[in-house]
Amino acid sequence: MSKVKLSIEGMHCASCVNRVEKKLSKVEGIEDVNVNLATHQAQVTGDIDDEKIGEMIASVEKIGFGASPLEEGEEEDVTAKQEAESKKLLRDFTWAAIVTSIVLIGSIPHMVEAWGAWVPSWLSNPYFLLVLTTYVQLVPGWRFYKNSYQVLKNKSADMNVLVAMGTTSAWLYSGAMTLFPEFLTGVGFPYQLYYDVTTVITTLILLGRFFEAKAKGETSSAIKKLMNLQAKTARVIRDGEEMEIAVEDVQVGDEVQVRPGERVPVDGTIIRGQSSVDESMLTGESIPVEKQVDDAVIGATINKTGTFTFRASKVGKETMLSQIIRMVNDAQGSKAPIQRMVDVISAYFVPAVVAIATFSFLVWFFFGPDPSFIFALTTFIAVLIIACPCALGLATPTAIMVGTEKGAENGVLIKDAESLEQAHKVDTVILDKTGTITEGKPKLTDIISENGQAEDELLRAVASVETASEHPLGQAIVDGAKERGLSLAEPSNFNSLTGRGLSATFEGKEVLIGNDKLMKEKGVQGYEQQRDADKLASEGKTPMYVAVDGTFSGVIAVADTLKEDAKQAVKMLKNMDIHVVMLTGDNERTAAAIAEEAGIDTFVAEVLPEDKSSYVKELQDQGQSVAMVGDGINDAPALAQADISIAIGTGTDVAMETANITLMRGDILSVVTAFRLSKSTMRMIWQNLGWAFGYNIVLIPVAAGLLYPMFGLLLNPMLAGAAMAFSSVSVVLNTLRLKKFKTLPHSA
Repeated sequence: MSKVKLSIEGMHCASCVNRVEKKLSKVEGIEDVNVNLATHQAQVTGDIDDEKIGEMIASVEKIGFGASPLEEGEEEDVTAKQEAESKKLLRDFTWAAIVTSIVLIGSIPHMVEAWGAWVPSWLSNPYFLLVLTTYVQLVPGWRFYKNSYQVLKNKSADMNVLVAMGTTSAWLYSGAMTLFPEFLTGVGFPYQLYYDVTTVITTLILLGRFFEAKAKGETSSAIKKLMNLQAKTARVIRDGEEMEIAVEDVQVGDEVQVRPGERVPVDGTIIRGQSSVDESMLTGESIPVEKQVDDAVIGATINKTGTFTFRASKVGKETMLSQIIRMVNDAQGSKAPIQRMVDVISAYFVPAVVAIATFSFLVWFFFGPDPSFIFALTTFIAVLIIACPCALGLATPTAIMVGTEKGAENGVLIKDAESLEQAHKVDTVILDKTGTITEGKPKLTDIISENGQAEDELLRAVASVETASEHPLGQAIVDGAKERGLSLAEPSNFNSLTGRGLSATFEGKEVLIGNDKLMKEKGVQGYEQQRDADKLASEGKTPMYVAVDGTFSGVIAVADTLKEDAKQAVKMLKNMDIHVVMLTGDNERTAAAIAEEAGIDTFVAEVLPEDKSSYVKELQDQGQSVAMVGDGINDAPALAQADISIAIGTGTDVAMETANITLMRGDILSVVTAFRLSKSTMRMIWQNLGWAFGYNIVLIPVAAGLLYPMFGLLLNPMLAGAAMAFSSVSVVLNTLRLKKFKTLPHSA
């Protein structure tokens, strides 16, 4: 099975999407098709080769649309296409508006005879108006006929058919009345000209299309913004010479120099120098990150202060930026489950509208007031014009596009639309402890000295001995001493004592660091009276006794500390009515201490990785929708089992490929952001669908004349055209409110 993307030209509404999907699905070997109106792309999965791609393109072209393949890794700039479409629509609208203005002035005598005195007779001449209206219909409005022909040829119908039928009815009736007035009035047809209606409706729909294209350009700006982040050139050092080359020419292994204010061109590892780097494009975090030798740097991030040289490790389509662009593009082109319901409705929508319009025409023609034909024709045109399915087609994909874009801006990468939709249903979040709730690496937390020894003196002795150790706890003590500015010396006679601790000679004194077993073994007195060790252990810390020359000297504690904002994040998840569970392989006492500190009520300790997935399934069997938050590698079984898998603080290839949501920033507040974004996006989708459905449910009966018998209210076809244009634009503008989505403020 393989996946291919096609760029689709000429789609305008949900009916277009439905037709393209049906046609592609009929191609042999195709398993799944997702067509997106907002991105004008189709994602096709199946047994696909070059011949099959040609067959798919031919099948799409057969129903009147254009199609072209997107190469693997090629991310189409949707905004550029929409800008080109906007320019074309603006040109058509401008000419249509100019001609329509003349038609409106010329139609005044035909609408209000008393006002006709100041209108030149040649301007109100029906033949002149017929010529102008014909121009609007067949030049700016030609797109409706062209698309209708392709649709009808394939025994289908879409919004183009509705618009073409409505405007053509008015145009042909007016033209016939102009050319054969005596004959038509003689057989009972009333003298009525609809040139103003025809041109105004066409012009308003073109204006609506223009505004819609401009607004859609705003919703699809994410890919363009991400593409613009890429550096254009790179300063590389080859054979001892410094040269500036195009970023596309950088090769893996090249030494690349970056000066202050420049963008990092590709991914790599620093080999010389240090600096602070703005990684906000990656994580959404505005505070620059300090970088030094052996630290990774990511392409498109901005160097702030110093100059450094790094060795390129990923270039071209393999860089993190390229992966993010590909992921955002795939997510925006995917289809949410809720959209499938809309597609089913839209498949029956246009035929239903034509049936309603025809029925209303017949009812008013036979039972309507005089002139019944004009009354029936007015309702027929109004129903066809007002019932445009554009708003339905745009309601979901535009919200998905903006939602995934806001996620990418804030370091929340969403794999597909289904994940974005599913996340708002989650009622239980399982958090892995190490690296998720905690920092994932030990830190020095406590120094308790005995026998009058200064804390820094005790720490310096212990840290100097630990420089010879490779244990992570020992490294935490060394790092803590360096943070205090203590100068360390090299120990001698270092000896690691398995299961007990270590010993060494430091400045002529024997230093012991370890547990109570080591203290007993060496005959150290007084350590058993140290009650602080038990208290530290109950807090989830690892206490280590210290003795110098056989005398108990104090306790040093190390712990994997709680992440900043962990408490705030857990509290917010609870306020969202989400049950929080912590899973860990640590012992019961450490787990209890961390859970209590973080504010988590439910935790399970001493759990093996393979048992985590069983726990997730157990919760799912109880009817809960479960999200698993882990590092994307060690928690793979549980992540795979969960309804939503969230890889936190990784950004690794593995996590981005397997997780439903990847959090580029390493704090749990990003988990809250992901759920808030999902809820906001789904709320926007339901608002859009409510507006689109509500608009049609309310106005189609009005257009059909349902209120006329009671209130004498009949919808003018020109107002129907304006309302139809407004419905699509309003859905997109409503979606754009999602751009105001804000991330949570981080605690100091």
